[in-house]
Amino acid sequence: MLRITELRLPLGHAESALRPAIVSRLGIKDADLTNFTLFKRSYDARKKTAIVLIYTVDCELLNEGLQASLIDQFASDPHVRLSPDTRYQLVGQAPAQFLPANRPLVIGFGPCGIFAALILAQMGLRPIVLERGREVRQRTKDTWGLWRQGVLDPESNVQFGEGGAGTFSDGKLWSQISDPRHLTRKVLSEFVKAGAPEEILYVAKPHVGTFRLVSMVEKMRADIEALGGEIRFEQRVTDVLIEGKEGARHVRGVTLASGEQLRADHVVLALGHSARDTFAMLHERGVYMEAKPFSIGYRIEHPQSIIDKARFGPNAGNEILGSADYKLVHHASNGRSVYSFCMCPGGTVVAATSEPERVVTNGMSQYSRNERNANAGIVVGISPQDYRQDGRTEGPVNPLDGLAFQRFWESRAYVLGEGGYVAPGQLVGDFIKGQRSRVLGKVMPSYKPGVYLTDLAQPGNGSLPDYALAAIREALPAFEKQIKGFSMPDAVLTGVETRTSSPLRITRGRDHQSLNVGGLYPAGEGAGYAGGIMSAAVDGIEVAESLGRELLAS
Repeated sequence: MLRITELRLPLGHAESALRPAIVSRLGIKDADLTNFTLFKRSYDARKKTAIVLIYTVDCELLNEGLQASLIDQFASDPHVRLSPDTRYQLVGQAPAQFLPANRPLVIGFGPCGIFAALILAQMGLRPIVLERGREVRQRTKDTWGLWRQGVLDPESNVQFGEGGAGTFSDGKLWSQISDPRHLTRKVLSEFVKAGAPEEILYVAKPHVGTFRLVSMVEKMRADIEALGGEIRFEQRVTDVLIEGKEGARHVRGVTLASGEQLRADHVVLALGHSARDTFAMLHERGVYMEAKPFSIGYRIEHPQSIIDKARFGPNAGNEILGSADYKLVHHASNGRSVYSFCMCPGGTVVAATSEPERVVTNGMSQYSRNERNANAGIVVGISPQDYRQDGRTEGPVNPLDGLAFQRFWESRAYVLGEGGYVAPGQLVGDFIKGQRSRVLGKVMPSYKPGVYLTDLAQPGNGSLPDYALAAIREALPAFEKQIKGFSMPDAVLTGVETRTSSPLRITRGRDHQSLNVGGLYPAGEGAGYAGGIMSAAVDGIEVAESLGRELLAS
């Protein structure tokens, strides 16, 4: 097939206009085009009054001779090329009835763990998955218990349970990772197979929303089990069994909270970024890890209509464009970078803590994205030197220091919110002026169990470090220049957002194994190698491939 990229048509064009555009672009007769497939559709909204849709299409031609002729004719045109083969091929396959003496273990069943387990199962390696939380439907009930009644279950919440943190998010299915092997296509195809709408295969920024993710996760679990895999819920890992001396150490299994031990020579750590007790255990066992940068800040909420109008002008509300998103960056005068994170069009701000008496915010949307408010994290980048606990200015930072830093500000937010997992909040206008908020304006915050209005930057008792407060206060008016209405006085800031990514990296080599413990495969967001559903899923695939090669070779 032949692929055309950058095929542009005006927003609102007739559905029948795409085929004639392809024929005209190639300079062929209509009969020469036997079929075409839409691979991607995006848009260019820089001119709000003349928004353009941009297509990538794969074309089936009348015969191979015509295709070869067109390849020659468009040899100097980068937008007409042979279609790449995006089909996924397993790197190996176990013989029928193959059963390793110690089945591979996958710890965690979020996007990374799901795809690691799925690929291992498709290779015939029958993995065992250990998930500390509950199955997704019970987990959903437990999560609503925090949002509606202020009751936290530390083992079943936004962070822990089947589907991982991505289940209670916008369900964003795009990433900026390099993908020469088209592994994101494999991820999207599996999601469609599990019940996601087929449009995620071609829209530029696909998403599915929480409700759809729940049933998709259940279907993928069933697929893994049908292939010989096993998923065990409420199985918290409390120790890893490591044998050998320094320089030749190898994992030999794990211990569960129940006291049960499982033997395994291959263990995938797909922990997620909030498995703080597991990070501490691994550090105590000498598994190599490093402190890494992450970001902290608030959630900001505006009326979605303001964002739509600012981004799309008179085309706001167009069905194809949907609810508008944004991506903003400001380099503050104090040297800090402030940026928008995990923007959720038409969504809600959610309570995302996994530990008692701490407040953490995140954002989520349903597939329809039709809630009144838009929300996003407005966060400030920090480095390990910002959160080191030993008071030194040189030398390596303890990788667990980032966890202590997060906990400090999450506990502060709990106190500022007056307890009960209510979050502290402030109107943007008051935050910029440096005065406490007392009454809400036009924007009603969506965070449950609720928002307590206060001064997020009160002297000596602020909700973030002074450098972060100063950077955000400077950034909000700067963002107004990019999106009119962004610094509207009634917009709401809700604190705090601390879990933008893992504060540490469980460093691994090119074979995806721990630098100092053989057979241990750090993976996904918790290990510091992903950020979001797609990148975590792709990392899970690549780790499973490395593990599969190793296991099949032995």
